[in-house]
Amino acid sequence: MGRPLVPVSISAEDQAQLQGWTRRPKTAQALAMRSRVILFAADGLSNTSIAQRLRVSLQTVGKWRQRYLDHGVDGLLDEPRPGTSRKLADKDVERVLALTLESTPVDATHWSTRSLAKKTGLSRASIHRIWRAFSLAPHRSETFKLSKDPLFIEKVRDIVGLYLAPPDRALVLCVDEKSQIQALDRTAPLLPMRPGQIERRTHDYARHGTTSLFAALDTNTGKVIGQTQQRHRSVEFRSFLDTIEANVPPELDVHLILDNYGTHKTALIRNWLAKRPRYHLHFTPTSASWLNLVERWFAALTEKQLRRGVHRSTKELRNAILSFINSHNEDPKPFVWHKTADQILDSIARFCKRTLETGH
Repeated sequence: MGRPLVPVSISAEDQAQLQGWTRRPKTAQALAMRSRVILFAADGLSNTSIAQRLRVSLQTVGKWRQRYLDHGVDGLLDEPRPGTSRKLADKDVERVLALTLESTPVDATHWSTRSLAKKTGLSRASIHRIWRAFSLAPHRSETFKLSKDPLFIEKVRDIVGLYLAPPDRALVLCVDEKSQIQALDRTAPLLPMRPGQIERRTHDYARHGTTSLFAALDTNTGKVIGQTQQRHRSVEFRSFLDTIEANVPPELDVHLILDNYGTHKTALIRNWLAKRPRYHLHFTPTSASWLNLVERWFAALTEKQLRRGVHRSTKELRNAILSFINSHNEDPKPFVWHKTADQILDSIARFCKRTLETGH
C-alpha cells in the first residue's frame, strides 16, 4: 500500500486558467499536459489512472500534482533559469507567444520581430529573446509530402523488416539512380579559404554536360556498387543489373530495394529477372524515397564531392564520382536503421493528426 494521496481542490479561478491552457489550440503541449493532470486530479482520479489516460509516466503525474499543491498554478510553469532577473513579465511572454502561434499580421503571412514589436509595444530585442527561448522561427518554413500509396503500410513493414532482420544467406541491396548530375565549372577561379575569410566562388557557372549514376548500397557492409551512364533508361538499368550480378556471390539470394521509377518495371527488366529467380524486388511506397538507404549515401556524395566540385567535362565528373566510391569502399560504414515499422507508422499517424487539427 502506498501513501494516501492528498486530495486536490482547485478554485474557480484556477480551473478557468487551467481549462484555458488546455483548450487553446496551440498552447505549449507540456503546459497543456500539466493542466490536464491537475484537472483530472481535482476530479478524484488516481495518479495511475491519470498516467494511463495521458500516456505519461507515474512519476510525471506525481511531480506536477505536488507542484500544484505547493505552489498553485504558478508551480506548473517552468522554473526560472539561472542568471540575471528577467525584465519581461509572464503576461508579456504569454501575449507574444499567443500572437506568434495563433495569429498572423494583416499584411503578411507571418510575424517579424519588427511587426510584432510594433503590435505589442515591446522592443525587437525582447521579441527575439522570447522566440529564441521557445525555439520559434516564424520566418522559416519546411515542406513535407505524404505518400498516397494504397499499399504504404505493407511496403513499410516489408522494407523495414529487411533492414532490421535480413534473411539468412541473402544480400540486401538498396538500388537507385542519381540522374542528370551536371558537370559544372565556375566562370572565374575560386578564391581559396584563408584565415578570416571563407572560400569564395562566382555565382554563375558553365555547364559541360550531365551524367547519371546507378548505385547499389549493401546494407550489411556499407559498400557501394556504382556505375555511371550517359542516360538512365531501362537499357542502362539492365546493364547495371549485370554489374550487380558480376559482383554478388552466386550462392546468395539478392533482395533489391528500389523505387517505382518506370525503368525498373519494363519488359526488358522483367525478362532479366525471370531468368534469375534468386533476385527479389521490394518497391518503396510512392513519395517515400526516405525508406531507401542509398538516398542517404547520395546525400553524402552531394555534400562531399558534387556541390562544391569543379568539373570541366563529364569525364572529370565521372572520374570524381568513381574516385569517391572507391574511397568510400576502402573503409565502408553501414547506415544503421533503428526505428521499427510500428514506430514509423505511429509517428506518421501522429503527424497526420496534427495537420488535421490545425484546420488549415
